[in-house]
Amino acid sequence: MQKILIANRGEIALRIMRSAREMGIKTVAIYSEADRNALFVRYADEAVCVGPPPSAQSYLQGDKIIAICKELKVDGIHPGYGFLSENADFARKVRAAGITFIGPSPESMDLMGDKLSAKATAKKYKVPMIPGSEGAISDIKEAIKVAKEVGFPLLIKASAGGGGKGMRLVEREEDIEEQMKMAVSEAISAFGNGAVFIERYATSPRHIEIQLLADNHGNCVYLFERECSIQRRHQKLIEEAPSSVLSPELRERMGKCAVDVAKACNYSGAGTVEFLVDDKLNFYFLEMNTRLQVEHPVSELITGLDLVKEQIKVARNEKLSFTQNDLKINGHALEVRVCAEDPMNNFLPDIGKLVVYKTPAGPGVRVDDSFEEGMDIPIYYDPMISKLIVHGKDRTEAIEKMIRAIEDYKIVGVETTLDFCKFVLKHDAFVSGKFDTGFVKDHFKPEYLMTENAEYAEIAAIAGSVIFGNATVSKQTISQDSVKKSQWKSKRLN
Repeated sequence: MQKILIANRGEIALRIMRSAREMGIKTVAIYSEADRNALFVRYADEAVCVGPPPSAQSYLQGDKIIAICKELKVDGIHPGYGFLSENADFARKVRAAGITFIGPSPESMDLMGDKLSAKATAKKYKVPMIPGSEGAISDIKEAIKVAKEVGFPLLIKASAGGGGKGMRLVEREEDIEEQMKMAVSEAISAFGNGAVFIERYATSPRHIEIQLLADNHGNCVYLFERECSIQRRHQKLIEEAPSSVLSPELRERMGKCAVDVAKACNYSGAGTVEFLVDDKLNFYFLEMNTRLQVEHPVSELITGLDLVKEQIKVARNEKLSFTQNDLKINGHALEVRVCAEDPMNNFLPDIGKLVVYKTPAGPGVRVDDSFEEGMDIPIYYDPMISKLIVHGKDRTEAIEKMIRAIEDYKIVGVETTLDFCKFVLKHDAFVSGKFDTGFVKDHFKPEYLMTENAEYAEIAAIAGSVIFGNATVSKQTISQDSVKKSQWKSKRLN
C-alpha cells in the first residue's frame, strides 16, 4: 500500500496522515471549500476539493471520492469516523473499484450497522441482552403491550440510530404514543429509517466499551475497556481507560463477549463493542461500532499500540503481531472532547474565530486537533475543536495532569467545554468513581460554572487594580467568602 486517501476531515484526518507518513505511505486529502486552508489539507501529500461546505455536497460524495482515487492511483481509503465510515454501500463500491477499504467488510457493517440485527447476532453467542422487544415496532398497541412486559422506565430507540438521535426515555404508559412518534420522526430525518424498538432503561447505567482488533486470519483480541459515561444528550464528553469499576474478572468476561460478537460477524480491523453496566455490575450488549472511535487514543496510551497503523496492517492482510496474553494495561489515560459548545446554554454549538489558541504540552499530554490561531470554526460540521488526552501512572495522576492541561489550554473567540470538563474532573462523584450516564442531570447546573468563573474574575480584577493602580488590598478583600458573594455581571469571559 503506497498511497491512501483519507475520506474525512479535521483532527482525525490529520491523525491518520501522521501514522501513514511514519509507515512511508503517501496521503491524499479531500476537502470542502470551507476547509480549504485547514491543517490536514496542508499536511497531506496531495489534496483535492470535493465540493461546497455542506457534507452532502462534499464529504459524503462517495462516487466522486472513488473517482479521485482512480485518477490519483490510490491504493486504499481510510474513512476515519462519521461521514462514510459505516456506509456498507460505499465500502462495496470501493471494493468493486479495486481499492482497499481500510475497515471491516460491508457484510460485517450490514450485520452490525442495524441495532436489531446486531442484537440478534450477539444473542446467538449468549451475550447478555437488555430486556426489550424482539424486533422493530410500529404499532402503538403492540408498543404498549411490550412496554408493560419490559417495565418502566424504558427507552424507545432507532434501529439505525447513533449519537442519541431517535432515542426517547419514557417513564409513563400514557407518554408512549407521543414519544414513539417523535422517535420515529427523528429517526427518519437522521437516518432515513424509521424503525424503532423498545428496551428497558438500565438503573444508574455506565457506558463501557471494549476495543477490538481482528485480522483476516481468524485472530481477534480485545484492548481492554473505555469508560464513556460522562455524556450530554447521549454523546460522550470525557472518556477514560481503564474503567474504575471493572475487576480483572469482569474485564475478561466482557472482553471475551466482545470477541464473540466480532467472530459472529466475521469482523476484521478495529472495532468497538459497547455495553451498558448497571448498578449491580451486570453488563448488557448495546451495539457494535464498525470503525475507529473518537476516543481511541486512550486505548492507544494504555496499550502502547497505534490503532491506525494496526488498521492499515490488517488491510494489507497482515496477521496481528501479538496475542491476548501479550497485552497489558499500562497506567491510566483520560480524554476530554474540546467542543465549541456553551455549557452555560445547554451545550449549544458556538461558532467564531479562534482569536487565541494555545494548546497545552508536557510529558504525557497529547492534543489531537486540526486548528491553529486565527482560524474559524465552521458551522457545517461537528463542533469538536480537539481531543485533549493525558496518560499517567494511575488514575489520580491522570486526573491531576488533565486538570493542569485544561488550565494551560487557552481558547478565546468561542465558548468551549473546557470549563465543564474541569468541573467534572474535580467533582467528588467522578474522583471517587461513583458516577453514571446521569452525571450531567444529577450533578451539573450552569450556575456552578458561573460561580467558579466569578471567583476568577473578581480575583483578576483585584490583582489588576493592585498591579496597575497601586492599590492596597487586604487578605480579607480577596477572601473566598467575599469572592463567592460577588455577582457575575457580564457574559462569561472566554
